[in-house]
Amino acid sequence: MSAIEQHRIVPVLALAMRLYLGGLFIAACWHKIAHPAAFALDVATYQLLPLSLVNPFALAVPWIELWVGVLLVTGVRVRAAALVTAVLLAMFMVSLGYALAKGLDLSCGCFASQSAAKHDPISYKTMLRDSAWLLLGLFVLFFDKEPIGVEKLFRLRTAS
Repeated sequence: MSAIEQHRIVPVLALAMRLYLGGLFIAACWHKIAHPAAFALDVATYQLLPLSLVNPFALAVPWIELWVGVLLVTGVRVRAAALVTAVLLAMFMVSLGYALAKGLDLSCGCFASQSAAKHDPISYKTMLRDSAWLLLGLFVLFFDKEPIGVEKLFRLRTAS
């Protein structure tokens, strides 16, 4: 067991990180679920996916974001949710890096569509922000061995 894992503050830090990331992913999915066509346009603007995959991607990703957000907040299947969160964030960062390298002038599309988010252009700051979120997800994945949440409460209740 590493020195980090042995520290008493780890479960509290991990809980705070989980609640933050879970809330973040839940907040990010609402606009995309409510306005799938606008999100599909945002996805297409990145010019990464073939047009035949844009709509399925735009329909699936927000529901995955909602799913991992709820799991992180409730403390159910935390490590699986943290892994999916890290994969999503890495995928988002690859997309952002590609768009930045191509010099595309677009907004992130993370929390609202292009038309509603004219003041959120992608930049190196977006990459830094997503990097910080990725680090939070990785912390939860690797160090939150006994997550505080519904699963732990259920295990404690059934053990007694």
